[in-house]
Amino acid sequence: MYLSKQPQRGYTAYIDAETDDLGTQMDVGVLVLEPGDEYCYESAEKEVAILLLSGEVEYTWNGERVAAVRPDCFRHEAYCLLAPKDTKITICASAHSELYLQATRNERTYTPVMYTPETVQVQHAGANGELMGCMRREIKTFFDYDNAPFSNMVLGEVLNFPGKWSSYPPHHHPQPEVYFYRFDHPQGFGAGFANGEIYKTGHNGLAVINSGFHSQAAAPGYAMCYAWGIRHLDGDPWRKTRIDDEEHEWLWKSDANEHIFQGG
Repeated sequence: MYLSKQPQRGYTAYIDAETDDLGTQMDVGVLVLEPGDEYCYESAEKEVAILLLSGEVEYTWNGERVAAVRPDCFRHEAYCLLAPKDTKITICASAHSELYLQATRNERTYTPVMYTPETVQVQHAGANGELMGCMRREIKTFFDYDNAPFSNMVLGEVLNFPGKWSSYPPHHHPQPEVYFYRFDHPQGFGAGFANGEIYKTGHNGLAVINSGFHSQAAAPGYAMCYAWGIRHLDGDPWRKTRIDDEEHEWLWKSDANEHIFQGG
């Protein structure tokens, strides 16, 4: 399923896990703040991740304060706060700011963690010319089962270069996933393949992926950055789980495209 919205000032909900039967088990929304705006979040049942997509804000929680500046998500790394239930979080903006929120039920308590540009895990995938460079992208992970086993969620970003593919070769995993898309130009677009469907992606769109193989592509000239969030299944957490489409597994071969230049 693909959801297209234009977030307004304040909080715009994309998914409410309590009322939307989409299988994600997560609340997902976007927060838009103008200079001087303040937003408070607190839940007695749900942990939350608050990711700065762009702007300048101050996070405050449990007596801690962190000032975060991110002009955009294409050339600058992220700030992301992960906090357990019963944590009061205040976000104060000093410039136009946009943030991604993702929350789910979690009975465990833990010390909140602020992930910063210095701690973001970055994988430069497809950077060695595989498939003629067509799947070059940057895969960024803020937290997953490896560094946050106390959380019921995973969150990261993918920087999809113009005209390239990501989340590729096609794969799937049993855990539900969401993609929230941003483009370096608001008229930018791409294509998503998931749930046995093909859909056009656009700025501020959200894809819900709960079955089937999935992959993404961005139109030439438009850089795409999408937040990817996964909800662990009870007893079956996402541990970098990747089940490749057997039909396309040959694409992993280092010489997958050599025949094109050898007359094969």
